[in-house]
Amino acid sequence: MTKTAKIREIFKSIQGEGPYVGTSQIFVRFCTCNLKCKYCDTDFDSSKSQTYTPQELLKEVERLNPEHPAIISLTGGEPLMSTEFLKDFFPLAKKRNHTIYLETNGTLPEKLLEVVNWVDIISADIKLKSATGMDIDRHILEKFFEISANKEVFAKIVFDKNITEEEIKTAVELAKRLDFEIVLQPMMIEDKMSVSVEFCEEIFDRIYSKYPKVRLIPQVHKFLNVR
Repeated sequence: MTKTAKIREIFKSIQGEGPYVGTSQIFVRFCTCNLKCKYCDTDFDSSKSQTYTPQELLKEVERLNPEHPAIISLTGGEPLMSTEFLKDFFPLAKKRNHTIYLETNGTLPEKLLEVVNWVDIISADIKLKSATGMDIDRHILEKFFEISANKEVFAKIVFDKNITEEEIKTAVELAKRLDFEIVLQPMMIEDKMSVSVEFCEEIFDRIYSKYPKVRLIPQVHKFLNVR
């Protein structure tokens, strides 16, 4: 039986977050998510979605990017809620030399384990209670990053003025133990940073003093006014 997935949208744009900011990517936005972060601005209403087979999705990716292999950014929603679909899509994409870039909230390690061998780049969140309103079990995060250890992986941390010293300590301890890069991303409200540049620098310095593999990268696509 052919597996399908509900896709909210597929589009070509410039990556606006993380170390790959400024690169051309094909974004595939899945509809469902297992979290409800209070700052989330994503519309993944499934009533506006379209159902794709793996073959149809690959065809659309290559229509949008016909020149050469693409970086395919799987985002959401939470792409790992569609692992059965991904297990069929990934071999097709890799056979065509596409790069798989997984954007994930980092809370589904068992699902990651099912597909991690096909993934090239993992952008995983460390969700702060102060920013999301949710308390994510540290052991879940540890397991997720352990599974990601042999991949190119970085942790995105969305923060606002309420970030705590304990949250900083926990993130640094996890990054030190599992050796991944931290990307600090100030929360945006109506396309503007919710905190000052000075506050961003302060948080950056507090982390950098404990762990040097950290970058401060706002959502560049918001400033460029692109998707």
